[in-house]
Amino acid sequence: MRYEIAPLFCRPWTLNGISPRLIESHYEHNYGSAVNRLNALAKELEALDAATPAHVVARLKREEAAALNSRLLHELYFASLGGDGRVVPDTMARAIERDFGSVDRWRREFIALANSLAGGSGWVLLSYVPRDARLINHPAYDDCQTIAGAVSILAIDMYEHAYHLEFGANAAAYIASFMRNIEWSAVEARYHDAVEVKPPTPLEQKQFADLPRVTVEEVSAMLSSGEKVQIIDTRPKHYATKAHEIMEGAVWRDPERVDDWIGELSKTEPVVTFCVYGFHVGCETAATLRQAGFDARYMAGGHYAWKAIKGPVKLLA
Repeated sequence: MRYEIAPLFCRPWTLNGISPRLIESHYEHNYGSAVNRLNALAKELEALDAATPAHVVARLKREEAAALNSRLLHELYFASLGGDGRVVPDTMARAIERDFGSVDRWRREFIALANSLAGGSGWVLLSYVPRDARLINHPAYDDCQTIAGAVSILAIDMYEHAYHLEFGANAAAYIASFMRNIEWSAVEARYHDAVEVKPPTPLEQKQFADLPRVTVEEVSAMLSSGEKVQIIDTRPKHYATKAHEIMEGAVWRDPERVDDWIGELSKTEPVVTFCVYGFHVGCETAATLRQAGFDARYMAGGHYAWKAIKGPVKLLA
């Protein structure tokens, strides 16, 4: 089994009171480490044989469960951010009022649980329990203690790595910022899925739904195999000029001046474009190149997804 890095769902530059620096560090180092650890454990488990002691199997399966939950909860956390947390859609508000009495009461309970974990570790989740047909707030400690059968639709990460870099010991300020940034439309969409006992609906960039994409794992495999591929770093100029590193094997080109460099590309070799997070610029550049007759795809997750799988980078002079 090979687990892949999911592209970052929230747009870091739009968040209120939470900086791109904090999100980038969290995504790259903590979420990325969880996925990398999960893949390492999967390899160890695949290599086991009938002679493996039971205690070794048990240890690996415990670690696998923790890493898998960390991966899934981090993805839910990032997908919970990016909106105006004050505005709860009607359908979601009615469901919360049904199960908590009021939105304010739900909010007070959720924040109290988060504050209870300040200086500790764990998650606070809003989950739908299909068996009881109701929503519930609950903590999850050490990436493991969640409710069996529940579908979590909202998550706040209360491990110190989620806030200490920017908020220090002021967990209350971090919690307040999180609450301001809840993407309720996404929470509501996951709630609708949960009541149908379906997995949460993955967020997609609908405007690029038909544009061919490639995962960072696939790009890594292409490079490792020696396949000829043209990798274009299209991070915006204002960002690239401040960057300290670039993906190995890639060349930076200004996405606003495609006409100036398109003649350098070969139409006989595939082209992979990427930007910072994989939202717009890399996609738009790939679309432009495809219109010009190139076999171009965008790399999902962009530069930070590449870093999250520990893809090689080199320092810029």
